Amino acid sequence: MNQMTSDNLRSAFGGESQAHMRYIIWGEEAEKSGFKNVARLFRATSDAEEVHAKLHFKALKDVKGDFPVVSMAGFGIGTTSENLEGAKGGEVFEYTQMYPAYIAVAEMQGEDTAVRAMKYAIEAEKVHAERYQEAKDAVDAGNDLQAENILLCPVCGFITFDETLAECPICHAKAKVFVKY
Repeated sequence: MNQMTSDNLRSAFGGESQAHMRYIIWGEEAEKSGFKNVARLFRATSDAEEVHAKLHFKALKDVKGDFPVVSMAGFGIGTTSENLEGAKGGEVFEYTQMYPAYIAVAEMQGEDTAVRAMKYAIEAEKVHAERYQEAKDAVDAGNDLQAENILLCPVCGFITFDETLAECPICHAKAKVFVKY
């Protein structure tokens, strides 16, 4: 019974790891295209995806069994606008389809650590999609993202542009631990 949660965590780990690297590459492309703040957003979100991957990897130690990692297909590089649309689509898929199914299985199996990791991710992915849409709207208008501050919660992967937040709205970590980009 725990094999499903293990498989789901491994799949989520793979997806988050690939998103981490994809966003680094897309950030480099945005930088080359003159979208400095979009590049910063990609770097911050890349680090958020790394947070999620680490949470999933760590949750695996609490799941019984040793099962093979699920492989994932790669993605290409397009324009900054296309990359932002792809990034947003990936985030929406994760919070609307992937994580709800994975959470249901983990809850059924009583895998509390996995449930917590995936619930953090699902809420952060919603915010990532919003941030990517904001960036895409700016790029499509020929502008860079207007974001003086890009802040990452290293506990759950939440990203904000608001430096006045006292704590993370997802995991309630104090804002003093946020990483600034």
